[in-house]
Amino acid sequence: MMLHMPRPSGPTRKLPYDAAAAAAALSAADPRLARLIARAGPFTLRLRTRQSPFEALTESILYQQLHGKAAATIHARLLAGFADGDGRGAHPSPQQLLECPTAQLRSAGLSHNKILAIRDLAAKTLEGVVPSPQWIRRMTDEEIVERLTQVRGIGRWTVEMLLIFHLGRPDVFPASDYGIRKGFALAFQGLKPGVKLTPDLLPKPEVMEQRAKRWAPWRSAASWYLWRACDLAAAEVEVRRSTS
Repeated sequence: MMLHMPRPSGPTRKLPYDAAAAAAALSAADPRLARLIARAGPFTLRLRTRQSPFEALTESILYQQLHGKAAATIHARLLAGFADGDGRGAHPSPQQLLECPTAQLRSAGLSHNKILAIRDLAAKTLEGVVPSPQWIRRMTDEEIVERLTQVRGIGRWTVEMLLIFHLGRPDVFPASDYGIRKGFALAFQGLKPGVKLTPDLLPKPEVMEQRAKRWAPWRSAASWYLWRACDLAAAEVEVRRSTS
């Protein structure tokens, strides 16, 4: 799970909702969250450029349990294996991934479990379990979670990241995320920056969800600010080290 706020790489696009209105509504609904918002500044989340659910989830599977740089290298190798006539990497179709030799996927750096996962994703995309870009826009958040968690290797957290960072859904609260839990402890439970974080200091998801009720319908923005709380704490610790 993430510790710091996820940051999309590459081209981005604007949110489909008013970021300033979301931050203002959250400040009005929760004075303690308002203090964090004042420290962190404007809500500047940008979405990844448009990918199909199949493409976005393929990338998510590749990035699971890997350092970002290593995962990016594997992702680039996978795309290079399906390069067009100009030698540029193109995202494979579900059918291409199903028909691709296992040796080609292994040479790109995919583990056995990830090969099984992306092939299950490809199969379920062809079956219609994974919705098309057009259809997914008509579905509720919970409908999307129910569908996509049927894919091997895709859990609720992965779908929540898709909802926030790819689809731009405004009211998602990933309460199991490590960074969200740490940010909540910093902002609401008096955790001091630099204190060694142990499991007993992390808030329970149900405690967070109870407070988050007042943040609806802008819980994605609240999540972003809780990730920012982690970044602010890390910056404060770094300043202390540089001046000591």
